[in-house]
Amino acid sequence: MDSVNFELANDGIWTVTQLNRQVGQLLEANFSRIWVRGEISNFTQAASGHWYFSIKDEGAAVKAVMFRGRAQATGFIPKPGERFEFRVNVTLYEPRGDYQLQVESMRRAGRGDLHEAFLILKEKLAAEGLFDQGRKREIKPMPLAVGVVTSMAAAALRDVLTALARRAPHVPVIIYPAPVQGMDSAGKLVQALQDAIARNEVDTLLLVRGGGSLEDLWSFNDETLARTIASSPIPIISGVGHETDFTIADFVADLRAPTPTAAAELSCRTRQTCLNQVDAAFNALTVSQHRLLERAGLRLDRAVACLVSPQQRLQQQNERLQVLKSRLARAASAPHDRHAARLALIRAKLAHAQPRLPELRNELNRQIQHLSTSTQRLIERRGQRLKAASQTLEALSPKNILERGYAIVRNEDGEIIKNALDLSVGERLAVELGQGSLQANVLQVHALL
Repeated sequence: MDSVNFELANDGIWTVTQLNRQVGQLLEANFSRIWVRGEISNFTQAASGHWYFSIKDEGAAVKAVMFRGRAQATGFIPKPGERFEFRVNVTLYEPRGDYQLQVESMRRAGRGDLHEAFLILKEKLAAEGLFDQGRKREIKPMPLAVGVVTSMAAAALRDVLTALARRAPHVPVIIYPAPVQGMDSAGKLVQALQDAIARNEVDTLLLVRGGGSLEDLWSFNDETLARTIASSPIPIISGVGHETDFTIADFVADLRAPTPTAAAELSCRTRQTCLNQVDAAFNALTVSQHRLLERAGLRLDRAVACLVSPQQRLQQQNERLQVLKSRLARAASAPHDRHAARLALIRAKLAHAQPRLPELRNELNRQIQHLSTSTQRLIERRGQRLKAASQTLEALSPKNILERGYAIVRNEDGEIIKNALDLSVGERLAVELGQGSLQANVLQVHALL
């Protein structure tokens, strides 16, 4: 051990303060940045962000503190009962004479290499810009279809399907199965994502699985998987583990959800929201149609105002005729033929200039009828489009599918049966029909030929 200079009182007797100070110096000098393995207990996260807990094993326990800055850099919140390896400085709190451990960093016991690999990969990808918000794609609020990449046996898949069926039953869901843990699960997750991208049949992809330990979630810390997510032209929402679990896939995905159910809820708007938008569009169309009719009425009024009264037109022609008669009387001394020719010419002009009142009235009626017919056709076309949209939404309802003679079969656990080979003879089934439901027993199982 390093030597420490002790400072005693003149009478050679230690005071309590001196003793604690010297013991603290001994501890700090000889137990600096050492590794301690143990189990966490009495964990408390203070409002200041500091962590207070005890580290114990089978025979002893010691108090420990991890200050906010170092706690935030850990990337997870430990749980009581979990075993970790702690890098600590041993200190003494002089006023009470208690010694405690100041924790600089921590890693899961026996899994330190995994955690260090996680931090190294995280730092590498962050430096390349894969976590930057600017490169992430926007999630479509109204997707035509949603894809789910997860295990067919995962509880997370049931949670996602339940949430989507409740929230947006009109949105089709396509499952791209892949194991979420175990040997080569990361490679199979990459292959499932690549298949979804190549098929290009969904607008949003959900990458989900339930919670678990660091080893259970390790497939989602794969570098190839992270780069596949980053290069995907289809927006990806990650919902891996619980809210306190973080993986590399969470950081590189376009949107991170705290749970698989939350990922499903973030992938699309609710059916009621879509219906509300249809209602709003219909109301806007009605208002627009009313305004169109009002403007057409104003144009018609202005056109009528511009027409000259037939009686006024006849009066003007009559006055002109009187003028011509006067001029004809004054010219009586002219040769008869010339006056006759001029009179014939004047009569022809007068006949030509006389207003054709019936023709003008017929043309006006024709224009009014054309305007009325065009307006009615426009209203009918808009109504047919709205009716077609409503019928499309209704046709997509799962209830209508059941009404056409289909059925939903569930086992005793409430799981939907898609493969006859998943059943056993004698197993009890629940069958949901378009009208009511029934219970049935499996008598015989046939494979699909």
